[in-house]
Amino acid sequence: MRDSDHETRTIHADIPVEQVALRRYSLRVVDGVDRGLERVFERPLVFVGTAPDCQFRLTDPTVSRSHARIEFTPIGYRIADEGSKNGVFVSGIRVRDAILPPEAEIVLGETRLWFRMHAESVAIGVAQATRLGGLVGRSLAMREIFAIIQKVAPTDATVLIEGESGTGKELVAEAIHALSPRRDGPFVVFDGSACPRDLIESELFGHVRGAFTGAVRSRIGALEEAAGGTLFLDEVGEIPKEIQPKLLRAIEKREVKPVGGNRFTRVDARILCATNRNLREAVEAGLFREDLYYRIAVIHIEIPPLRKRPEDIALLAEHFLSEVARRERGRPARLSYETMERMKAYSWPGNVRELRNFIERAVILSGSDSGGPLDAPGPRPVAAARPEGPEDAIRVSYDLPYKDAKGQLVREFETRYFARLLGVSRGNVSMAARLAGIHRKSLEYLLRQVEIPRPDAEDADRDDLDA
Repeated sequence: MRDSDHETRTIHADIPVEQVALRRYSLRVVDGVDRGLERVFERPLVFVGTAPDCQFRLTDPTVSRSHARIEFTPIGYRIADEGSKNGVFVSGIRVRDAILPPEAEIVLGETRLWFRMHAESVAIGVAQATRLGGLVGRSLAMREIFAIIQKVAPTDATVLIEGESGTGKELVAEAIHALSPRRDGPFVVFDGSACPRDLIESELFGHVRGAFTGAVRSRIGALEEAAGGTLFLDEVGEIPKEIQPKLLRAIEKREVKPVGGNRFTRVDARILCATNRNLREAVEAGLFREDLYYRIAVIHIEIPPLRKRPEDIALLAEHFLSEVARRERGRPARLSYETMERMKAYSWPGNVRELRNFIERAVILSGSDSGGPLDAPGPRPVAAARPEGPEDAIRVSYDLPYKDAKGQLVREFETRYFARLLGVSRGNVSMAARLAGIHRKSLEYLLRQVEIPRPDAEDADRDDLDA
């Protein structure tokens, strides 16, 4: 699916950026199952653990998924226990939070690491502001992203934005577009995960009349539609491998050939890509072309999940409270101390999107616009979201072939999910799309696919104006 009727925020002033000198350091496994593994780092934040998104990834089963973090501070590198099962030991002493000496032994589970600070330094830019367009954050990682956005926006470089679902990848793309010389051109969004696989090529590159059954007229693709502006390829990792060579040519040669056509057409669009997958691992697994990866990752921006930047939670909550108040034309509520503490202790698997939905639900369901403290129930653990009774369970038809059983399961899930979502939003499609974290046009397409009737056009339009 692509969304060409998309408005981006206007970003006017430049944000001051300060240069911070970081000392390079190395981590080397000197004992354990990963013995010999060594990496040199020159970044302000590194996570150590067995999770795929850890910058220093171990395979030792006695090491937690996110075991420890090493973070730059003005007085040196700080190591902190991320709530691990086996603790963090520095030079034989168990620590929860400590400044590392220039050289130190670090023990995590049955893995022994050697930390060594190098003599060389590297300068990184860090924005002094805590907001850029729709992006909000006071953490060092987010302010570094703000600085990178300002630096790459004036260029035509292709950018790869990586991060879990709900971290704000589209907001990064919007900010780059809004700060670029192409800001007055279109900002076209193509969602690779929402577009049916057999339509991706036509939606991206266009088609000529008679190219396939149903092609009753010629149609330009998303690349041509973004001419003079920016094309945001969301979930680029979902683009089939057989189409990837054509995308590579479009990026390198700035030309496209529509499906069924025999001539190339020049296009002038900047391309920004995003994915919630680890594309480097997809390349190694043979699922994504290596040459295309290097072409779209000229600039690489990695957005950390919210659980790895808890210092941003309070600021984001205040931002969303003000946003809801503006939309509902009421006074901003305040979260009570107890609610804020519960929020800080929660892992937010849905990231910023989940936090935003939590705030919006809390304000709407409380019915309060007095500006007083809002003592909302804290976010529930993920386990609490399981079906409460057998009547809520989605049953698997084991007597069907795998493909048919999977299709039936997905259809039933989508039908229940979107029906409940429209019930919560009282038929307001724009609000339902925001809660689902997808574009409105994508939601309308999915509603047609599962045959859920949307509200009458007149009522829906009136509701959406208030959304």
